Amino acid sequence: MTRRMWRTPELRSSYDVIIVGGGAHGLATAYYLAKMGVRNVAVLEARFVGYGGSGRNTAILRSNYRTEEGIRFYDQSLRLYERLAGELDFNLMFSQQGHFTLGHSESSMNTLMTRAEINKSVGVESTILSPPEIKRRVPEIDISDHPRYPIMGALYHPPGGIIRHDAVVWAYARGADRLGVDIHNQTPVQKIVIENNRVQGVVTNRGTVRSGKVLTALAGWTSELCGPTGVKLPLVTYPLQALVTEPYKPWLHHVIVSSNLHIYLSQTDRGELVCGDGIDGYPHYGMRSTLGFLESYAAHFLELFPALHKMKVMRQWAGLCDMTPDYSPIISPIEAIEGFYINCGWGTYGFKAAPASGLNSARMIAEGKVPEIIRPFHYNRFQENRLVGEKAAASVSS
Repeated sequence: MTRRMWRTPELRSSYDVIIVGGGAHGLATAYYLAKMGVRNVAVLEARFVGYGGSGRNTAILRSNYRTEEGIRFYDQSLRLYERLAGELDFNLMFSQQGHFTLGHSESSMNTLMTRAEINKSVGVESTILSPPEIKRRVPEIDISDHPRYPIMGALYHPPGGIIRHDAVVWAYARGADRLGVDIHNQTPVQKIVIENNRVQGVVTNRGTVRSGKVLTALAGWTSELCGPTGVKLPLVTYPLQALVTEPYKPWLHHVIVSSNLHIYLSQTDRGELVCGDGIDGYPHYGMRSTLGFLESYAAHFLELFPALHKMKVMRQWAGLCDMTPDYSPIISPIEAIEGFYINCGWGTYGFKAAPASGLNSARMIAEGKVPEIIRPFHYNRFQENRLVGEKAAASVSS
């Protein structure tokens, strides 16, 4: 008899904490809250756990960012990932195989060298490799001057790697459930109830649920739910497309990213190549992949690996990215509305951050104060001109 991984509880009329969004961030927050003793918690998911960005990403993990604030935060997340399988008693298929960010111009190499030095100063392992050094680690890559954008070097980050994204979602969901958290699928939140500048609960398709603390962890749908509350968030939503190929005998043992071509790829244990591109050129909420993405990706991919010109694509998809002006997240209480917390603005970085995001969001809610490591990501930094510029660390920008 198959045993369910988590319960299907009745929706209560009230909870101590309501988390809107059943992705990795929401589930991780619920899990860590429960570990801290806050167990009267509900996770409300409009579809099913992992439906959004958590189930649509390319599952790459790293911490080699550009700013000191970003590096420290994502490195905390990577360290949590390293011991997460043991903590949750679930095989997450985490492979720290090393992460290459290729540079194809002098300006991009200057950016990569700057990142390497900042990472080293914070204690994160990153180094610059020459084309021959890259070739020794990835023999199949083309380092000649034939491509339109020849490889001039790379930022190498040994702790980076890949993980099974749905396993992370399932493990957090099961862990939270075992600690008493109620997870409700097919329960979209239609409105956040606010009275006298204080959160009172939420309105769902199944009725009103009371709570004095509400966290939204909705990624691309954040603006839609938070807008009516009067909270102004500088978010623009773009689709991010990806594809998976037919399986091949394992040959790619590192994560490859191109900062100029805006592509990234890795190989799973089953042999497929999981490939991603930059965000779409204009904002929208569509989640269907396009022929234009496939053509662009194939052209750039073959500049790096021309021998794979006969590879077949098996599936394409897209997810939503909520981008902030500085490409850094927003994890913050809303001081003007007591009991209201937001977790958004992850852009293309969200899955990497799930453990640290969940842990610090839980501390923020349970302890009533913002942990030091996430203070730079307060929502009011845009009004105060305290940006945490991470655009140069994204594969969607050079």
